[in-house]
Amino acid sequence: MNKLLKIWKENKPVINAWLSIPNSFTAEAFGKMGWDAITIDMQHGQTDYSASLPMLQALSSSQSTPMVRVPWSEPGIIMRMLDLGMLGIIAPMINNKQDCERFVSYCYYPPIGQRSFGPMRAQLIHGSDYFSKANENILSFAMIETQEAVDNLDDILSVPNLTGVYIGPADMSVSYGMKPKFDVKEDPVFSNIKLIAKKANEKGKIAGIHNGTTQYAKEMIDIGFKLVTISSDFRSMSAHAQSVIDDMKEKTKNSNPTEAY
Repeated sequence: MNKLLKIWKENKPVINAWLSIPNSFTAEAFGKMGWDAITIDMQHGQTDYSASLPMLQALSSSQSTPMVRVPWSEPGIIMRMLDLGMLGIIAPMINNKQDCERFVSYCYYPPIGQRSFGPMRAQLIHGSDYFSKANENILSFAMIETQEAVDNLDDILSVPNLTGVYIGPADMSVSYGMKPKFDVKEDPVFSNIKLIAKKANEKGKIAGIHNGTTQYAKEMIDIGFKLVTISSDFRSMSAHAQSVIDDMKEKTKNSNPTEAY
């Protein structure tokens, strides 16, 4: 059973990591930290299909569920990533019911979808009975990140077999004429965020969102989000390294070294 399904059955939130750097060692390190899920970002991260394989191999000894945000809702890459052993797919820019129906169909085998059979690594990793259990364990998340998607939210949430929706706050902000950012508190985006959580829960779907800070992520859990991502490997590394150099530069700026003889 997909570990995340068990967490949600217990009405707990899933804490998700985000990998933008195409590096198996980074993936292995994150895999030892205790994240519930780890998502490889193929849309805006630097990772492609070839880089994803060693990253997934590095996660094999991890207890974290592997997921991926694909570059686009396109059957070829979705099916290939599932064949590699991914247990969750996040698809960007799902704007209406038709977009969502097509996306969901790519994730599942017939009779509920049109996924083609050939799970070479997935069967190796998840077992010889992979085909019979894949449909009940694969997660499908449609990204809601435009005004059009918000307007069509009810229709998107009505799509059978869709696991849930995932908010891209930066693109949603842009869609409403605002600057791209995480941890949005300004309307109409903040109102949309609360509405999406409410409606997803009413429809029995999982609501997910990308966050910049743990504080905001905790607030999102309080309003009903069951999948929260915090920052990314690149952002975490950059922020910490920047704080180190800023601290040291402050020291050297204020210091009065003694004259050397």
